[in-house]
Amino acid sequence: MKATKGEAGYIQARKKQLILKAVLEFGIVIALLILGIWQTHTRLNLLTVVAVLGCLPAAKALVEVITISPYHSIAEERAKEIQKHAEDLTVAFDLVFTSKDKFMPVDSIIILDNTICGYSSGKKIDPVYTGKHLRQMLEQNQYTKVSVKIFTDYTAFLARAESMQHMAETTDLTQRKKEEGIRHLLFQISL
Repeated sequence: MKATKGEAGYIQARKKQLILKAVLEFGIVIALLILGIWQTHTRLNLLTVVAVLGCLPAAKALVEVITISPYHSIAEERAKEIQKHAEDLTVAFDLVFTSKDKFMPVDSIIILDNTICGYSSGKKIDPVYTGKHLRQMLEQNQYTKVSVKIFTDYTAFLARAESMQHMAETTDLTQRKKEEGIRHLLFQISL
């Protein structure tokens, strides 16, 4: 089963996909290099040039593996618990946001109208900076007056999710479209 961005387990599935891609691309480069040398008995041949050019996408895949490797997917039990507490809310899992200065892993995000709450289990994350960065990105894309709060305490996040769930019972279709737009934008600015 292929995990899509925003689902629990996405980061782990993406790691496997990128590792396989990097190994395959470097395997093709090595195969072309060996084939060229075997056929012409010299490294000065056209297949060597193709192999060298093939190193560019292979190196790009390796950089992607290195970039995502420090981050982990949310635990399956926690994802199910969050889903249970946020049944009628727009939810996303396994997002890693980037800015010029930092990487900011967020395990889960819950969206209701103009309110976004996130949970991060990362030890090095600055929740205030992350919230400010996400708010700026939303404002740059015409989502104004959105409040963003990132929690590092799981029980406080679940309590907030429950209170948002109670407010979600009065949500109409236009709000859902806006929430999906915000969710889509968050997907675009994450790894």
